[in-house]
Amino acid sequence: MERQVNERQLSVLQWVQDGCPASVWETSSYKSTCQALQNRGLVMVSRKAGQWSVILTSAGQHYLAHGAYPPRGSRPPKTQAAAPRPPSTRAQETPAAGWRPSPPSQPRVTFTEQLLQELAEAGGSIVKSGSGPDLEKWPSRIAAARRSGKVPEKKELYGAWCQGGYEIKLVDIPAWRLAVLEPVPVPSRLTRPHTVVRAMQNEQQPLGLTKPVQGRALRLVQALIIAAEAEGHSSSAGQTGFAPPSHRRRRASPHFTITAQGQTVGFLVLQEQDRTEHVATEKELTAAKKDSWVRIPRFDYTPSERLRFVLSGGQPHRASEWSDTPGRPLEDQLAEIAQEVTLRGEAAERRRLDEIEVARQKRIRWEATMEEARIRYAEAYRVRHFEAQEATWRHATRLTEYVNAVRTRVEAMPPGQTRTEAEAWVDWAAARVERLDPLNTSPRLPDIPEPRPEDLKPFLGHWSPYGPTY
Repeated sequence: MERQVNERQLSVLQWVQDGCPASVWETSSYKSTCQALQNRGLVMVSRKAGQWSVILTSAGQHYLAHGAYPPRGSRPPKTQAAAPRPPSTRAQETPAAGWRPSPPSQPRVTFTEQLLQELAEAGGSIVKSGSGPDLEKWPSRIAAARRSGKVPEKKELYGAWCQGGYEIKLVDIPAWRLAVLEPVPVPSRLTRPHTVVRAMQNEQQPLGLTKPVQGRALRLVQALIIAAEAEGHSSSAGQTGFAPPSHRRRRASPHFTITAQGQTVGFLVLQEQDRTEHVATEKELTAAKKDSWVRIPRFDYTPSERLRFVLSGGQPHRASEWSDTPGRPLEDQLAEIAQEVTLRGEAAERRRLDEIEVARQKRIRWEATMEEARIRYAEAYRVRHFEAQEATWRHATRLTEYVNAVRTRVEAMPPGQTRTEAEAWVDWAAARVERLDPLNTSPRLPDIPEPRPEDLKPFLGHWSPYGPTY
């Protein structure tokens, strides 16, 4: 069974195919990887005349093109390189009659070029499905494609697992990442400190930092606040005189805040720690020997001169932390931090406008539903009135039949007091039935009373009659 090529090996294989460009690898560990690839028959390493070189074999070309080893029966020996054969003497002879030269070979399309072509034809997004080792190789293939240098300049290649397999996207780089940022000037002295910086200076230990870095930290904060206010943002001081404990470094209250378009971004200014191996003292060794629960620390931590800004609040874009690095101090990163504040404010404003639009659309749907509910309520009221009239008519019809039966009986009675009283009752009952019968009045639609919220509930579905809520 062939050993699988891991992500690192695939990257080196792609590098060999690209002609071994310089300044790609920081160390010479790629040579060990090339040796492993030579053992698999994918490259051939040479050390002639003290010069190290590497070239692809035909098997290596096949692996990059297809993501798999070539069939065993078609493989050349491992030591055979992929370079074309020199022309033979017979090929240099005068061609015989009828001989036609073979068409020139087409340049080979690399795996990355095939993937980019497939993405272009699919509109920038494809999903690789299936199972087994071939599907599992896609993350390393995407990583190698990113490092190949063949992804278009203003595009980004993404890969992620999804329900249907592995999704690959080629998307535009956001405009804010392509913007050229103006450097943020940092004052050499705090001659006119901002009110937020002045509040920090009045603390016994500004920002909880040691004295060697306090001045620089305050100048960085001054520069950042001035740049933010130039963009129309506001700032305020937070808890300026404390240093958060190590276990709460990123969850502590901010030292100061900057508000952009209603979005407040908190800033923590932290002092990095240098870690060194701890040398146990005699006292610690004695205590550990005496009591088993005593633990001697492995490392000692001392404050360094490196600083770190930790941002909180809003939607992150570039990052949430910036720190001094050997090649890039925080002074060179302030423009990115200031842009990050602006981006978070713009994202908050877009979210606010989206929420307003969603609420507006929701109210429109609710008002339409309420209007429909009123129409349905009115129709239901008319139906109930109609059914009530029909029931009253049937009742009046039965009463009329009863009154007629009584009248017939009274007419057969002999004259006297009893008949007189019965005839009076018949006259009253006939008049009552006449007033009760709806057919004795002209039919008309009933007046619809103003519905109460509870009257509309049966016609609103999941909506509330009190507002656009569910």
